[in-house]
Amino acid sequence: MVLDTSALFVLEQVPSDWEAFVTDGVLAELEKYKDRRADHLLPLLKVSQATSRTINIVKQAAKGTGDTARLSPVDVEVLALALEIEAKIITDDYSIQNLATVLKVEYLPMNMKGITKVIRWNYLCTGCGKVFKEQHADCPICGSLLRTTRRR
Repeated sequence: MVLDTSALFVLEQVPSDWEAFVTDGVLAELEKYKDRRADHLLPLLKVSQATSRTINIVKQAAKGTGDTARLSPVDVEVLALALEIEAKIITDDYSIQNLATVLKVEYLPMNMKGITKVIRWNYLCTGCGKVFKEQHADCPICGSLLRTTRRR
């Protein structure tokens, strides 16, 4: 099992039958939020990182679904590690679940129902209304902000 930060916020114990992995980024997020479970859970977790090759596979898949702007670097790390070691991801993050489905990586939600279908995203300019398939810092046509919207 590869656990993302949302899973660790929920868990009081790591089940004894899990071989639980996290990335350095997940550990950094636990420290950032000063979660009280971190000291208790850390001895039960294996820390590992995916290769840059697998991280690039995840990034390319995220471009295809439009999830690039919706995934943090830690989310990408978690997805890449699960893909690389062929493990299930434990997460309540819908963006991770969305891309995991595309990558054919199993996931298990903890407190949420989980996604019911894959969503592909576009980026809509709030000024001129132009739709883009890839995220930009702002609209290359008019300079306004972009917001995510479901592809139709």
